[in-house]
Amino acid sequence: MVESTFMNGSRRVRFVDIHGHRRAFVKTGSGPVLLLLHGVACDHTTWDRVIAPLATDYTVIAPDLLGHGQSAKPRADYSLGAYANGMRDLLAILGVERATIVGHSFGGGVAMQFAYQFPELTERLILVAPGGVGREVSPMIRLATAPGFKQLMGVLTVPGVRHVNRTGLRLAHAARLPGTRDIDEIAKIYDSFAQPGACAAVQQVLRGVVDRRGQFVTMADRAYLTESMPISVVWGAQDPIIPASQAHLVERLAPGAQVEIIDDSGHFPHRDHSEQFIRIVQDFMATTTPAPYDRERTRELLRGERSSRSARGRAVRRPIAAVASLIN
Repeated sequence: MVESTFMNGSRRVRFVDIHGHRRAFVKTGSGPVLLLLHGVACDHTTWDRVIAPLATDYTVIAPDLLGHGQSAKPRADYSLGAYANGMRDLLAILGVERATIVGHSFGGGVAMQFAYQFPELTERLILVAPGGVGREVSPMIRLATAPGFKQLMGVLTVPGVRHVNRTGLRLAHAARLPGTRDIDEIAKIYDSFAQPGACAAVQQVLRGVVDRRGQFVTMADRAYLTESMPISVVWGAQDPIIPASQAHLVERLAPGAQVEIIDDSGHFPHRDHSEQFIRIVQDFMATTTPAPYDRERTRELLRGERSSRSARGRAVRRPIAAVASLIN
């Protein structure tokens, strides 16, 4: 650790240099480890409503991913694989042997990549409105990958312009205007683009997983490797960013995974309904056992020797038909 400070009067934000770049993170609590990975253009504060309650039973580690929050924003590798490597290195520095990986949005994609690259370090996966399940994604996300986006944000984040636009977004959210679900969180993301290097980092992140037709990196081709991995998927029924209809794919890609659809919730169910989210995590942790790592079984799966068994042994909590009725 090279330095530490305090945030919100009580939460300690720590810093460590990994490969020459500063990484910020929060670490609190004791017990089994939960690694909380935020979405693109967010930071560890997206979890601020759940960190303290979860820390009563677990060791909670919530980093700012490289290019986000208080972490460095270098010209660097922002691929899913690089992020997974960075999380491995952070856990190694902290002396963590294994963890349950909790990923929201893009962080869900990082969580799945981490489990693929480092199954020996992964006990469970909790995916919250995750990227990397299906192809569909909000047009706003596709726009962020387009040429000229960084220049546009440069104009829109000039202090006076940013203040007016941010105020307008928050007023629209307060008035509950149509199409303003999650607009308060989007206002925070918009505000973050004023940080030097933030917009360039976000655009590079998104270009690694999204093009004009949607997400092109998904879990579909490697999901069979998760047969022994306990997986929970949590989605907001009114998610405008990554549609909750993609929950249909979970049953096919990861049989035995738990699926929770939270009513009256958008892309941030851990913020919209934090108490319900905490209960879901606690129940999942209490009713599942950490995934065993079997190198030989992994070899068999890679060779195509797949069985119909599901070592998770968990039923989907809500039938997919019921999920569809909530979304449609």
